Amino acid sequence: MTIDLLDKYNTKLAQVGLALSQEEKGLCLTDGKLSIMADFNEMLPRIKQSNLQKEMLIKAARIKGHDMPQTLVDATAGFGDDSLILAAAGFNVTMFEMNEIIAVLLQDALERARESKELAKIVARMNLICCDSTVGLRELDFKPDVVLLDPMFPARQKSALIKKKFQLIQKLESPCSTESQLLDAAKAACPKRIVIKRPLKGPYLANEKPSYSLSGKAIRYDCLVFARD
Repeated sequence: MTIDLLDKYNTKLAQVGLALSQEEKGLCLTDGKLSIMADFNEMLPRIKQSNLQKEMLIKAARIKGHDMPQTLVDATAGFGDDSLILAAAGFNVTMFEMNEIIAVLLQDALERARESKELAKIVARMNLICCDSTVGLRELDFKPDVVLLDPMFPARQKSALIKKKFQLIQKLESPCSTESQLLDAAKAACPKRIVIKRPLKGPYLANEKPSYSLSGKAIRYDCLVFARD
């Protein structure tokens, strides 16, 4: 990132007590005490083929009887962890992230990953668009097989450090679209399936009952299935 662009972003971030910092390991977001960055290297153990078979997200997203690669839109990409898992499993993933700072951090992670022997082929299947997905989903030039929705919900981890880092992200987030707007936009993309990531005991998104759900210890995936030629 150029110095001029970094200064531009930091002028905006100063209003909420944050700053972007270009470190040797990559681009970081900091409040002067804590810092966070998007780093796919931390995901390497999780995306080993032996571990991918256990991922409930992949079980929820993959459409049986259809060849890979299947196309998936991650409408709420964040730092791209779910997208990376899905790309590692063979999906071609289009990511939408509406917050420009999170998108910049994610783009930095993608660029670093392209230089990694372990990650280059995986991130080649990932495409990032900095855009409000309630708009972008309606403007796609293809019909995705799957749309993934992961509306932000409060961190449940007990670690105080994790909660504080989550608070840095919360400072960035603009008021999000309503649940109904997000779900309607996903439907407008005409996917075969919508997968919604929820807290285990959380309510259905926009109060819409799914076709079925897959539940783990803390996370639930609600799946809406649609007939499509």
